Amino acid sequence: MRVFWALTLLCSLQTSLISAYSDAIGLSDGQRKFSDELAGKFQATEKSNAHAIAGADGWLFLSSELRLLSVGCFWGDDAAKVSRSTKPENADPAPAILDFHDQLKQRGIELILVPVPPKAAIYPEKIVPQFNTASDDSAPYLHRFYDELRSKGVEVLDLAAPFLQHRYDEGHAVFCQTDTHWSGTGCVMAAQAMAKKVREKIAADLSRNQYAAEWRQIEFSGDLTGFLPSGIPKPAPEKIYVRTVRAKATGEPIQPDLNSPVLLLGDSHTLVFHDFLAESAGLIDQLAQELGFAVDLIGTRGSGATSVRVALYRRSHKYPDYLKKKKMIIWCFAAREFTETDGWAKTPVSK
Repeated sequence: MRVFWALTLLCSLQTSLISAYSDAIGLSDGQRKFSDELAGKFQATEKSNAHAIAGADGWLFLSSELRLLSVGCFWGDDAAKVSRSTKPENADPAPAILDFHDQLKQRGIELILVPVPPKAAIYPEKIVPQFNTASDDSAPYLHRFYDELRSKGVEVLDLAAPFLQHRYDEGHAVFCQTDTHWSGTGCVMAAQAMAKKVREKIAADLSRNQYAAEWRQIEFSGDLTGFLPSGIPKPAPEKIYVRTVRAKATGEPIQPDLNSPVLLLGDSHTLVFHDFLAESAGLIDQLAQELGFAVDLIGTRGSGATSVRVALYRRSHKYPDYLKKKKMIIWCFAAREFTETDGWAKTPVSK
């Protein structure tokens, strides 16, 4: 009974916080209802000890992404109220991001921050059918946060606009229906947007290699199928198209280049289709195709918030001249990391 009342109090507190944040940011009625719906779905899923929610037409959603979209403001003084971090001092993502940006800037390295939009922000009608993407922003707090970072000099590449614009192009979704990750189409679109930023920031005198790209269909069971509540039937394996990229002359797969001027840093979005679910069709493969050269990679299937920056420090310690070769770091991770990870600690990039 005590647990029940504790949960009730927590839900009530979260609803009150959302209401206060909504008033501050000026949400529409549609945005308020969307937030409330997501909060209710998340809470129901928590009670069933599940981590995925079944939406319309076979679409599945990670419950923690719904939570991110429902908690309101998640930075500044409000961070500790909504973050899942066990350390309140590491709840706010902004100080760690700004510190990382400043450390890289001192070394002459550009940072491009690429948070992957939550699937429910791109396909909100699949989880809340009445939501209208034409009139309402499905992720207003994320976009406010990106504006805050930009005002402090951080380059943020927000994929929401192109993903929303092309989310139904030729029947190819930009996210997998039953998996947490973007689809092969979404991966290519992300790489094209990133490559555009690289070309804007880095001199175009880099040597170009020749690559061969080919679209093919793959079949897999998405990771969300294992997170559904008990008793919910698991959907059939999903079929999507991915673009494989290999060296044109030899047919060899793309390998990360330790000496590349560009480092791709982040969570499993940097690895999917490259070394799991498929091969030679991941983000580094698509970047090679778009840029004409291979990038370097530090990726993890875990959190892309703090652990990958620790991995960068270890690599720079192992190779003392490592960072001198870098002109740009693309930091790509799921946007849910802002609230759902175990904290954002400041981490040195080198000794």
